[in-house]
Order: sequence, then C-alpha cells, then structure tokens
Amino acid sequence: MRPAHVYASMSEQQHTELITALHGPWRNATRIMMVVLSAAGWSASEIADLLHYDPKTVRGWIARHHAEGLAGLPDRPRPGRPRKGSRRLGDRIHTLLQTPRSWTTSRIWKALGRPQLSMSTMRRRIKEQARWARPRLIAKSDPNRDTICAQIRERITALPAGSVVLAEDETHLDLLARVRACWMPTGLRHRILTPGTNVRRTVHGAVNLLTGTVHHHISVKNVSVVFCYFLQQLLDAYPNAPVIAVICDNGSTHHSKITQRWLAEHPRIQVIEGAKYSPQDNPVERLWAAMKRQIANTATATITDRVQQAHAFFRHRTDAQNLATAAPWTSPWLPQGYGKEFWPGA
Repeated sequence: MRPAHVYASMSEQQHTELITALHGPWRNATRIMMVVLSAAGWSASEIADLLHYDPKTVRGWIARHHAEGLAGLPDRPRPGRPRKGSRRLGDRIHTLLQTPRSWTTSRIWKALGRPQLSMSTMRRRIKEQARWARPRLIAKSDPNRDTICAQIRERITALPAGSVVLAEDETHLDLLARVRACWMPTGLRHRILTPGTNVRRTVHGAVNLLTGTVHHHISVKNVSVVFCYFLQQLLDAYPNAPVIAVICDNGSTHHSKITQRWLAEHPRIQVIEGAKYSPQDNPVERLWAAMKRQIANTATATITDRVQQAHAFFRHRTDAQNLATAAPWTSPWLPQGYGKEFWPGA
C-alpha cells in the first residue's frame, strides 16, 4: 500500500546545493516561485525564509511582475565593461594566501605573474577572497602534551571526594597603559598618556574549576616566596578539603627548591604542572584576557591605581561570570564528566 505522505530526504550538503542552484542558474525559476507563493497567500517574510532571500528582494520581484508580467523576471542586460582578469583569478588568489606571509597588494600581484590589472582592480579582486587582519601567534606546544594531559586527568580522577581542583597562573600589571582598538569619533584619535617610566606588579590568580570562585594576590615580584604565600591563601580558603590540586604551567617558581620544601611541609596541597608552551590549556588565561580588556586604554597616575583597577575587576564579577569566562570544560586537563563526582570544598 502506498504511504499517505512521501517526504524528500536529503543531506545538508544536498540542501545547500539546491539552494545554491536556486540562487544561481535557476534564479529565474526562483522568481516565478516567489510570485506563485505570493499569489497563494504567503507573506514576503515567509517566502524569504524558505528560499534564503531578503524580504526586500522578494517584494521587489513581486512588484516587477506586477508591473511587467513574466517578461520582467529574467535578468536584464547589465551595463559596463567585461570584468578584468580570468575567472580563475579569485581561486589563484585564495590558494596563494593559504601560505602565511606578509602579503600586500603588490606582492600578490607579482606572485600571480603580474597580470594586466591596475592596483585598484587588483585590490578589489583580493577583497573578494580575503580581509586585512593581523595573524595570530600560537604557542609551539609540548611534543608530550597529550601524554601529560592524560596524566593530569588520571590524577584528578584519583582525588578523594571533596577535593578542590584549581587552575593557577600569573600575569603582570603595568603602569604603562595597554592600547586596544576601539570606536572613536570620526576625525578624533584618542591619546593615552604614558607614565614615562613603567612600573610592574605581578598578579597570582587561581579559579575553582567547579564553582568559578577566583582567588588572587598582587605582589611586587614573582618569586617563590610569594607563590608559597599564595598557596597558603588557598589552603586557608578550603580548610576542610582533603586535597587541593593546583594545576599550573612550568614557571620556575612552581618547582623551585623553596616551593618544594614548602610543599613537603603542607601535603594537603598538590601542585601539578601542565605541558610546556601550552597556555591555551589554562582556563585562567581567559580571565587575564578579560581583565586586560577591561582596563585597556586607561591611564592611571600611580601603580596603586592600576592595582585598584584589578581588585575592582574581580570584586564586581560573580562566580558564574568567572566560570563562563574561564570555560574550564574546554581544557584538556579535566576528565570527562568532571563536576559530577566532586563537590566544592568547605
């Protein structure tokens, strides 16, 4: 027996191909369909959603059919000179820019064999395939990163119930303002006063990977004694936790002799070092980025004012905001399903 209804079945790629055909070689038929659906009572917005057009475009073709009939739906002759450059020029530009280099319009023009195009035309063809932006620097990463991350996950899984897992890192606060791109009134460029002589402070920070609670301490220098003092703060913050696991990078203060002696005297806290050259693994890095974005483009009179800015940043954020910013679930340090077996320390 024939089924009452038969529905088309297609993959996402097939659906994309059909929509592309309706926007390309079959666009005249698409315009006819717009008119037919409009006559059937469909609104311009509904037709636009179905055919992936703008409602304004749908109204325009319906109006042209109303004025000119079926003869008004095909493409009209287009004025202007033929486009310069072969049809493959865009593909050649796209392929060329796949390789990182300080590409400029003239360098691309030379690498393409000096086609018979003006620089302005060349620039327009490039803008069809690319955008002007700065490359992103990435860390080279540790060749043993996967193994180290797997070991960290095993250590976290083996922690007793009620243990606390923290991600820790250090950053610097400078009296010299950090300058970031921002919106400015047309014709005006903001000027940020420099202090003349820069002054720096170190911020130690740790985020609870389960609750989002952030602990921080600001000091004059990043030395082992200060790191141990910060670890003592973490011990005092979780007096009933059987183990406090602090995951950090491979900074020298994290495994110095002073730090090792202090850890031997305080077995309740464990310092776990992650893979080298892998800052993207540490959720605290995203908190540092948010803080520096908050205080960017501001000039303070003294380093004390800059420190107050950092304190205010953490004071006005909730644990939920910190957890959303740090996004610890994206870190390879945590085992799958972390948070179900562990509970916040008292």
